Amino acid sequence: MTNRFENKVAVVTGGCRGIGKSIVLKLASEGARVYALDFKIPDENEVFIEDSEIAKSVKCLQADVTNMQSIDKCFDTIIADAGRVDILVNNAGITRDNLLLRMTEQEWDAVLDTNLKGAFICTKVVSKIMISQRSGRIINIGSVVGSIGNAGQSNYSASKAGLIGFSKSIARELASRKILVNVVAPGYVRSPMTDSLTDEQKKAFIDNIPLKRIAEPEDIANAVAFLASDESSYITGQIIHVNGGLFM
Repeated sequence: MTNRFENKVAVVTGGCRGIGKSIVLKLASEGARVYALDFKIPDENEVFIEDSEIAKSVKCLQADVTNMQSIDKCFDTIIADAGRVDILVNNAGITRDNLLLRMTEQEWDAVLDTNLKGAFICTKVVSKIMISQRSGRIINIGSVVGSIGNAGQSNYSASKAGLIGFSKSIARELASRKILVNVVAPGYVRSPMTDSLTDEQKKAFIDNIPLKRIAEPEDIANAVAFLASDESSYITGQIIHVNGGLFM
């Protein structure tokens, strides 16, 4: 185990489940002090992280990424507790899939508010901290569908495509302050949703992937850790696709 992130403070939105939890575990296992922000956090009796040593480095905070006051409050708590923020991972996201003609305005707004506005709010708040530090890493979790689209996901695809444009613009704005902004764009990732698919449905997914497997959450976390580390000090404004060759 390396300590690439010793003395670093990281914030991961949507950090209490799925890909977000894997990112939290990866960063904490390499020495970071990690704050997992989520709309629903584990209760006091729930074992969030089984490794007791890693668990000491992780704190969960309830947050609504669509609400500026909620995020301001979280970052006030983090700064009071840790004094700085070195890494922000905007991972919080939702889906409300539907064909365009059936999609409601509420389904559209919910996805854009969480996936895109949420990243805007968190980035706006943390950028003030990072500018004063003259250093920082912002990593936004996109999706392959932000580049190729997907039937029934016009809202989700639009939010992830918007995240790419947002990230490139902010990368240009913040580069002079030594703040790097990049996107990790997963393809199909193993999750409770994909686990519930039939073998036939899984095969249909895998047949379209050159590497012939679905990604594990750890595959995404590894890419995030690279972009958060000193090894990526000359990379900004980029999209790192982690999709097994589904999109090249």
